[in-house]
Amino acid sequence: MSARLDYAAISPAGYKALGGVYGYVSQCGLEATLVELVYLRVSQINGCAFCMDMHTRDLRKKGVEVEKIVLVQVWHEAESLFSERERAALAWAESVTRVAQTGVPDEDFRVASAVLNEKELADLTIGIGLMNAFNRLAISFRNVPEAVAARCSTALI
Repeated sequence: MSARLDYAAISPAGYKALGGVYGYVSQCGLEATLVELVYLRVSQINGCAFCMDMHTRDLRKKGVEVEKIVLVQVWHEAESLFSERERAALAWAESVTRVAQTGVPDEDFRVASAVLNEKELADLTIGIGLMNAFNRLAISFRNVPEAVAARCSTALI
């Protein structure tokens, strides 16, 4: 697989605008690990290999155990590994990411808002929307995951 185009270089102002949202979410007060778990789950749902690779690496750098990272996609079956806040955030991320199918029902909002305050829920939803946008860019333009790029470069040696 090779990248189709470098959207960050071609549209630097647009990319910078998304980066501003990323910066906001990073400093909004939500736990960094919680946000990264949500980013990973959104990327899994969307099938974005580039972002899955990146967020897995970021979670490892934050000290999250491999077992927990591997089970993010089936967190419902591994609930004991995830805190109440993480479970609420992951459920909300799934509902919001699959908005065309779910319509984000009142029950999903009730569950999320029982654990997250209004600002946290708004900020988390901004992050979910951002990751959905990044996934669409990475998938559309075929960003190459770091693991794949590293393997390809060593194969050339």
